[in-house]
Amino acid sequence: MSSQAPRPRVAVIFGGRSSEHAISCISAGSVIGALDPEKYDVVPIGIATDGRWVLESADAGHLALGPGGEMPQVTGDAVVRLDPAAGLVVSQPGQVPAMLGEVDVVFPVMHGPWGQDGTLQGLLELAGVRYVGAGVLSSAVGTDKHFMKQLFVANGLPVVPWVVIRPGEWERDAPTVREAVASLGYPVFVKPARAGSSFGITRVEDESALDLAVEEAQRFDPKVLIEAAATGAREVEIGVLQALDGGEPETSEIAEITVAEAHAFYDFEAKYLEQSYRIPAELPADVAATVRELAARAFMALDVEGLARIDFFVMPDGGVVLNEVETMPGFTATSMFPLLWQASGLSYPDLVDRLVQLALDRGTGLR
Repeated sequence: MSSQAPRPRVAVIFGGRSSEHAISCISAGSVIGALDPEKYDVVPIGIATDGRWVLESADAGHLALGPGGEMPQVTGDAVVRLDPAAGLVVSQPGQVPAMLGEVDVVFPVMHGPWGQDGTLQGLLELAGVRYVGAGVLSSAVGTDKHFMKQLFVANGLPVVPWVVIRPGEWERDAPTVREAVASLGYPVFVKPARAGSSFGITRVEDESALDLAVEEAQRFDPKVLIEAAATGAREVEIGVLQALDGGEPETSEIAEITVAEAHAFYDFEAKYLEQSYRIPAELPADVAATVRELAARAFMALDVEGLARIDFFVMPDGGVVLNEVETMPGFTATSMFPLLWQASGLSYPDLVDRLVQLALDRGTGLR
């Protein structure tokens, strides 16, 4: 009698200590729902806001955005740890720890610090567990917008001018920082250097509003990035996937962000609640070709593996300027990255499956 091969065990890890905890939960709910239970053994693991790893319910419904906009969060008491020798170990309060067995691959649906920034990826490397997406270095650089820009410049990629405020610098010498910001020309955007989902971002029209904007950004990150506004630019986004054959990365259709006049920029409400975009973007053929070329170059410049969403400004003169790379973009079925690939002929379940297969095919360690 033949025995059926065991299904690969996929641990979907989500939540975390960053300001993007709820967004991570929503993304993970969609990923869990898309993984074929006949093909994969799915283990949902949530990281609570206090850092505890807990075994979550396989029913992804509780991870969805509530009808009134209520944000989900990780709850539970069954503490999980990843043991390099035993795999997943679960400890229930007052009970002997139970072994869940080996993990074949982790899908880290994590956004922001303490998850997307290379910290979780480093832990998985130490444990010898394969995982979806970018490695330690590219995850870290992709999360820190300051170092990301420096790497882009080193690779000849166009970016908007910026000023960085390092921790403590604003308190020590605010006048020098104000002078540097003034050299950019107002308006500017003030943002946390290592946060996402548009948290802590302020559009500043003149110097009088700079202090409050810096304070707002510092609520999320002691390191602040200030960028010159790309005045009159169109915002476009594109998805990039690692090629199955190891060749040039593949690029998706291009989307244009269409922000209503009620929003000063593409903020949280516009991004997650209104979903203002157009796919495909109506761009001249040469501009679209430039976006695709620069997206592939940015993907390779950061040594990204698996996936990335890459954001650009198309300037009034038709020039293309790189904004940022998201190494683990929002992953709900209605998030931009899956929508871009759906418009390119790759369905959401097939996209999730492809990313898991890419991770299963690669090892950990130096590569």
